[in-house]
Amino acid sequence: MTLDDLRVFVAVCRAGSLSSVARDLGCTQSAVSQHVKRLERETGVALLERQPRGVVPTQAGRVLEAAAAEGISGLDLAIRQLRDLVDGESGYVRVATGATTVRHFMSEAVVAFRQRHPKVNLEFRTVSSGRGSFDALADGTLDLAWITLGPPVRGIEQRAVVELPWVLAVRAEDPLARRAAVDVGELSGVRLIRLPPNSASAAHLDAGCAELGVRFAYDTSVADWDTALLLAELGVGRAVVPAVPGLPVPGDGDLRLVPLPGLPPLPVGWAVRRWEALSPPARAFADTVTESCRRGVTGVGRVHRRGVRPLPEEG
Repeated sequence: MTLDDLRVFVAVCRAGSLSSVARDLGCTQSAVSQHVKRLERETGVALLERQPRGVVPTQAGRVLEAAAAEGISGLDLAIRQLRDLVDGESGYVRVATGATTVRHFMSEAVVAFRQRHPKVNLEFRTVSSGRGSFDALADGTLDLAWITLGPPVRGIEQRAVVELPWVLAVRAEDPLARRAAVDVGELSGVRLIRLPPNSASAAHLDAGCAELGVRFAYDTSVADWDTALLLAELGVGRAVVPAVPGLPVPGDGDLRLVPLPGLPPLPVGWAVRRWEALSPPARAFADTVTESCRRGVTGVGRVHRRGVRPLPEEG
């Protein structure tokens, strides 16, 4: 039983496919199968069950997967910490981001961090879902993930940084564009541009509307907040979006952002496996982004300075 055997086995359990893992590793499916068979010979039990559309771990396989994932994550962490001890300020930080994260929340922080830690390698990886970020944190392939906070996830620590108020994005000639604010109840039944349906931000918005007895209608769907803003600016439709840092100051262009004060704000921040286990560079990067967001220097838009409310410091 080798570390490679365990890494491959965990990857197969997560992917549910031998061929998918083989493609990712650049080897044959037979080679992947040999890793699993070696583990089965040494443990004396079947670890995978074949199904029409891939494989799933058996009960014994789930036990081994949980233990192996925990052990691999701990080993990876130890290796990274040893490298940090040897290299001092060098090392690397691997961050999961969405399509709009660096632009709106990290632009100033990345510059500041690079000036303070010029030898640290920053790796930004786009992850399509919160679940994918949590899996990557759990298996040690990522250090930090910037997320919309949601329900507790086993083995993951979430820490809020700021709360984002919601705004209605419309074109300048829209009848609602001149309003100082809009009651969300006025939008009940109004057709809007839909946020990513499976995203945490969309779920938070739907939950807030449900509490107020409001139900939106949708005729267009987008993959990120910036696309929703662009479509609203082009006049394709109206959009309810969070007032992210760095939004353009409305007034001169075609876009207008009207506050929706009745909706509960959207909490965003960090997810990590364990805060106390973060490498020194990863902790420094997280702290730099947090400080930048809470000072309101990430972006210069008026919406950010007035609308984004820092959360209380955590002990």
